[in-house]
Amino acid sequence: MSTTPRPVIGIFGAGKVGIALARLAVDTGYTVHIASSGTAADTAGVTRYFAPGALAADGHDLPALADILIIAVPLRRFRELPLGAMAGHIVIDVMNYWPPIDGTLPDFETADRPTSAIVRDALPASARLVKSFNHLCYHQLEELPRPAGASDRVSLAVAGNDCAAVETVAAFVDDLGFDPVPSGSLEESNMLEANSGVFGHPRPASTAPHIGHRPRRVGQSTPCGQRSGGFARTSGSAARR
Repeated sequence: MSTTPRPVIGIFGAGKVGIALARLAVDTGYTVHIASSGTAADTAGVTRYFAPGALAADGHDLPALADILIIAVPLRRFRELPLGAMAGHIVIDVMNYWPPIDGTLPDFETADRPTSAIVRDALPASARLVKSFNHLCYHQLEELPRPAGASDRVSLAVAGNDCAAVETVAAFVDDLGFDPVPSGSLEESNMLEANSGVFGHPRPASTAPHIGHRPRRVGQSTPCGQRSGGFARTSGSAARR
């Protein structure tokens, strides 16, 4: 058994997705801090009933408490977060652009880029953004986790530009009960967005080559996790990076 300490998780957002991820991570043995748009006391009133074991925090304190930060707020509100304090962190983007919820956001509506590439540009240079968890609905995140090796275990895409960060997030995904599938760079992460064919459609990793293995252009580097056809099994040992 590995003695490597697990990273501490910090979640921005105590809505349905944030609470679902908090419950999963706590149940798997992670220390989880979670912040909402309210005070820590307000958030504690939510977590007491819906994510017992998660530790409520104020948003401005969250980066100092956690190793991995998860952004699970409406996309229109992510710029209100303490983005500068995310320097040096692995940051998981689980957001989607939903005009009926977010309204029309010109930065995202007219850009010919994936949303995560735009989010990445808003973070400090030393923050390492990884896209994951966004292409399953919150109830699927709650209902579908399975032990490693289960025949009905479903896949979750993991996309990012920093391979060490991608590997760490893949281990976290694995621990939470999903098969992490390497899915290219942030510039390719539009294939995981709300208008894509994989959104809301859980599939085993063995039948999801379209999110894990894409043809490469000549001269283009091999994506994280694809040199050996996938991620090494790292369940239980997601390391601090």
